[in-house]
Amino acid sequence: MQKHRETMRLFWTACAILFVLGMITQPQTVYEGAVYGLGAWWNIVFPSLLPFFIVSELLMNFGVVHFMGVLLEPVMRPLFNVPGAGSFVLAIGYTSGYPIGAMVTARLRAQKLCTRIEAERLMSFTNNSSPLFMLVAVAVGMFHNASLGPLIAGAHYLANLTLGLALRFYGRRDPEVIPRPMADRNTWILKRALAEMVTRQRQDKRTSGQIIGDAVKNAINNLLNIGGFIILFAVIIRLLTQAGFIDLVARALGLVLVPLGLSPAVLPALASGLFEMTTGTKLASEAAAPLLHQLIAVAMILAWSGLSIQAQAANMIAGTDIRMGPFILVRVAHAILAAFYTCLMFGPAATLNQSLIQPVFTPLLTTVQPVSLWSASLISLFLLLLSLGIMIMLAVVLVILTHIRVIVLRPR
Repeated sequence: MQKHRETMRLFWTACAILFVLGMITQPQTVYEGAVYGLGAWWNIVFPSLLPFFIVSELLMNFGVVHFMGVLLEPVMRPLFNVPGAGSFVLAIGYTSGYPIGAMVTARLRAQKLCTRIEAERLMSFTNNSSPLFMLVAVAVGMFHNASLGPLIAGAHYLANLTLGLALRFYGRRDPEVIPRPMADRNTWILKRALAEMVTRQRQDKRTSGQIIGDAVKNAINNLLNIGGFIILFAVIIRLLTQAGFIDLVARALGLVLVPLGLSPAVLPALASGLFEMTTGTKLASEAAAPLLHQLIAVAMILAWSGLSIQAQAANMIAGTDIRMGPFILVRVAHAILAAFYTCLMFGPAATLNQSLIQPVFTPLLTTVQPVSLWSASLISLFLLLLSLGIMIMLAVVLVILTHIRVIVLRPR
């Protein structure tokens, strides 16, 4: 193990030296890449993720996650084999974007709300591309066709949910056991959930002002780290493109994908998407290939998420014992499954597009002004609160129905 670490450090040292040499010999390329990365972070990532980072910190500190943990344990455990607190990661991961699912999962693990295996399951299927990015940036901004948004987002989310259901069998013999609140059959589950939330609030001695201030400070620090990764990888991609490495990767991918029927025109986009998602999707939308092939490339790039996003996720879990191996393997499976669902849904979606999607989504999205930082924050926050509300309402309905069933079937 020690020898392996030393070898990896030598490898990364060599990469760092090559990167410095590239910066010295190609200063204009480095500058353009840094400006592009900074613009992508400020215009897309910052307004999309800031409200989620702040709200996730507040909800965890105010005990809402513990409330959902008790309330949704009967739902999350049978479906995904994760604790009820994972419902919060599920909601925020499917309404925000990379890499906040990894960040919240790391917080759950640090607070001993899940085991390492459960954290790896959660992290693997709750990291998604932002719905704003897919519906607005990709469908409208890149393809100039708002009706493609539901197809892109649908294949992306459906593939990850499928993997979430399959991952319930990963690590079934988990040696670690996290103590759960005792299930008293004489106490209604909603009452136990409220009691757990109040207990957690009493344990935190900070004032409300301190909690809010810490949430904002942590959110800004995390976003600054993400911005650094985005700028770094934007520069790396520019240098690799200049050196011809991206073309080499594209030819390598072509050896596998072209025999399967994929157009060679989308291979440069896939090669760029291996490193950075936004650049790859933009190139895919501009490729001289049939629309289906462009959408398949976009589906694979969004699912893989790029080494930039994966480095951000690794940074988020750096202080825990969560392993990156399962996350990366699931990203590969996500890319394959998302491409399959895109092919499967493309024909029916084209028919549905004429009757429903195009009349609804196209006027809705094309008449909206460019998304500003403030409006993106409000939309993101609304999506999160809506998803949390729906999950809690469904859980309460399930609990009420279960309670009625117990009363009806109780022996007289």
